[in-house]
Order: sequence, then C-alpha cells, then structure tokens
Amino acid sequence: MAREILTVAETTAADQAAIAAGASGGVLMDRAGAAVVAAIRARFAPRPVVVWCGPGNNGGDGYVIARKLRRLRWPVRVEAAGPPLSPDARAAAQRWRGETGPLRPEPLPGVLYVDALFGAGLSRPLDGEARRLARAFEGEAARIVAVDLPSGLSGDAAAPLGDALSAALTITFHRRKPVHALEPGRTRCGELVVADIGLGETPSHLFENDPSLWSHHIPWPGVDAHKHARGRLVVVSGGPWNTGAARLAARGGLRIGAGLVTVLSPVDALPVNAAHLEAVMLAGFDTAQALETLADQADAAVVGPAAGVGEGTVEALFALARTGAALVVDADALTSFRDDPERLFSALDRDDVLTPHPGEFERLFPGLLSASLNRVAATRQAARQAGTIVLLKGPDTVIAAPDGRAAVSLNGSPWLATAGSGDVLAGFIAGLIAQGMESFDAACAGAWVHAEAAALHGPGLIAEDLPDLCVKVLQRLFQERNSLSGAVHRRSV
Repeated sequence: MAREILTVAETTAADQAAIAAGASGGVLMDRAGAAVVAAIRARFAPRPVVVWCGPGNNGGDGYVIARKLRRLRWPVRVEAAGPPLSPDARAAAQRWRGETGPLRPEPLPGVLYVDALFGAGLSRPLDGEARRLARAFEGEAARIVAVDLPSGLSGDAAAPLGDALSAALTITFHRRKPVHALEPGRTRCGELVVADIGLGETPSHLFENDPSLWSHHIPWPGVDAHKHARGRLVVVSGGPWNTGAARLAARGGLRIGAGLVTVLSPVDALPVNAAHLEAVMLAGFDTAQALETLADQADAAVVGPAAGVGEGTVEALFALARTGAALVVDADALTSFRDDPERLFSALDRDDVLTPHPGEFERLFPGLLSASLNRVAATRQAARQAGTIVLLKGPDTVIAAPDGRAAVSLNGSPWLATAGSGDVLAGFIAGLIAQGMESFDAACAGAWVHAEAAALHGPGLIAEDLPDLCVKVLQRLFQERNSLSGAVHRRSV
C-alpha cells in the first residue's frame, strides 16, 4: 500500500500527468464524486443532504456528488458559493438537475452537509458568505463531510488560514496531503478516507510512518544469533538522585532486541543503579575519559535522560562521539547545548539521532518552527542544519534525515503524555540502531512501536509499562513478517 504524503503541487502534477496520459478531467471528477458517495453511504443512512459547491474543481466534485446521491433517491440541495469557473466544474454543474440556491449560513436539523467549497490549493482566508458559513457551523463537525479537506484549511501548512470548517469525515484522493497528517489539520479532518481515482505512482520524499516503510529492515535474529551479534548499547546515567530515566532507556533498548545493554553510571550512583538492574549491566565512570573507554565497543549510545544540564553532560556527549557509536541525544543533552547549538552539531554524524520535544527543538533551532510552513519543513531544515536525523516529538511526530527523507507518525497516543515515556523511546531507537538498523528507519520504527505499545495499554499507562508492551508489538510484526514470507514461498512453489 502506497504511503507517500504529497504536497498540493505534487498532487496537481499527478492529476496533470494522468490527464496527459489520457484520463479526462471529467472522468477523474466523476471517480472522485463516486468515492465520496460510497464513503457517505457506508456511514450514513439516507437523509436530507446539502452540498456546498465552490467555483473550482472541488465544487465540480460537489455537483457530481449531488447528482449521484439524488440518483440514489437521497433528498439533495446544492448551495453554490458562485458560478463554476473551470471547464470540468461547469460541465459537472450542467449535469445537475436538482435544486440550487445560494449558501445559507444556518445549520438545519437533521441535514448532512457536504463541504465541496474549496480544495487544498486555497491560499487566502475565507471571506463573504463562506466565512459566515464557517462561523455558523462551528461545533457542527459531526454532520459535515469534507471533499479533499475542510474549507478554510491550507493543504500544505495543515492549519486554518482564518475561519475554517471542521468535518467528521474527509475523503481525499490518491494520497494524503500534509493537512491530513499534521496537526491541527488532521484533527479538523476527522476520519480520513484516501480514495484511489487512478492517478498512478507518484514519487515523494515524505511518507506516513507505517511498518511498510521500514519493517523489511527490522533486524530479526537468525538461527546463528548470539548476544554480541545483536548489538551493544550503552546508556549514560545521571547522578544518584536521577538514575531512573537511564534505566528506562536501557530497558527499552533491551526489550527491542539489543543483545548487550549497559548503564554507564557516575561512581556515586552505582549503588542506586545496582539495586534496580538485572539483565542490564552496569559500569562506573568518574571522568569523560573513563566513559569513553567503557563505551569503546558500543554500537549505539543514549545520552541525555536525566543526565543533568551542564558541562558534564557536554563532555559525556563528546566522549561518546569519539567512540564512533551512533548517538541518540535526548533531554538534558539537548538542553546542555542551548547556548551553542553549533557545538553540538560539530560532534554529530549522519547516523546520530536528536529526539527533541518542541521546547528542546526551539532551544537548538530558535525560531525555526514558527518560521516554517509546517512541522515537516522545520524538521527537515533542522536535520540539514544539524547534519543528522531529527525526530520532533508530538501527536504528529516527524522524523527527518539530512537527505530530505521525512516521515510523519499517524498513530500518536495521548497516553504517552507521562513522565519517562521519551526516555523509553530513546532506548527503542538506540536498541534498533545497535542491531544494525539504519538510523532513519530505526527512528521511524521506534516511534511507531512506542505509540502502538501505548495504545495497547491505554488509560493508566506509565513509562515503566512501555518496554514490556513493546513485546506484543514486536510479536505482531514478526507474525506478519512470517505470514508474508509464507505467502511468497507458496506463490513461488
């Protein structure tokens, strides 16, 4: 299943390519209208429908929807924001034989509304009757179905341009756009249906973060596996009163498959860590040089969780960087460089991963989020600037690489809003990297597994639950991998 997310311009190019290849605009519009009608019929019993039609091709889709619903004996009225302007929209409007009138910004009881006013290419705020309609229907999303996206949203910026509608159901075509993946647009779209209207393959460097993107790279152990072959991971602990975060990260790395996991602890914190660790090993250091020596054979390292903000953590990061281990840099290790981000970037390699939440992102990349079109653009620029993988946490976590690849997680869970969950995420990512998974894929996989684990638990989740819940997610991925392998084998026999 295709998982690309396309910009408005890329979607337009896909439309134009299909038309150039012989598909008429009218045929594509008819397919789009049929897809919306199918989605409506699957979710709603027949009832009065008002279709809001704009002047462009989105409005043309609306006329097709009205015609097809009326043919199915649904009571339908069209309310038009103005006369259709594009040739395909005019042709669709001419085929509509039912009642037509102006927009009426007053919700009527029992009516289902279809929003076909403006598509993803809208570049200015709603005005006039459309603006009054958006204000009148605030809070009425439960009975609005949007065509492509709710009117008033920007398809690329994924945010309202001013007053905007919200919908319970949105049907888009061919592929998601940023508005369907990023907040606040995603929430305003409600349930999303992506309908195939025959546009063909479309290359993109932005993807949904889904197992189809990275599952074939998961480092499952072979029959000859041993613990040393499954990767060595180290996690730097904080002082004696700040040890739990490192243990959470270490347990996450161990559960996701790293063969040898060691907490590297300041000497005065050794007794505290020793009292809580079992399969995770423990070693003490008292200088940056000692830390570098202990981590010399590591494949991956986590630095930052409750490590303390200051020069000691800065020195620890540089010591780990000198070992050549892939670094997952989180929490205090990010904030320790807030006054000199370039110093951090100078220590990083392309296989390292930064995992900031928005506040930490702002400390390292001041003003970038507010100045960027959306979170994807900001994270991509940050990855280029830092020269490494950047994972920007949130309900729509974005992962970006310096080469422009980016992915958006769509399975974010509100149950992850609990202390320590980010430490476990750092451990998941580092554990996958330690096993040989490429860092971009590992960051994507770690974020997806993290959210799936949270969803399995739901209410009452605490960070300590996540490593063990990860097991069920991995088992599911392993079973799916074996099922796919079996199906391929059967076809080849």
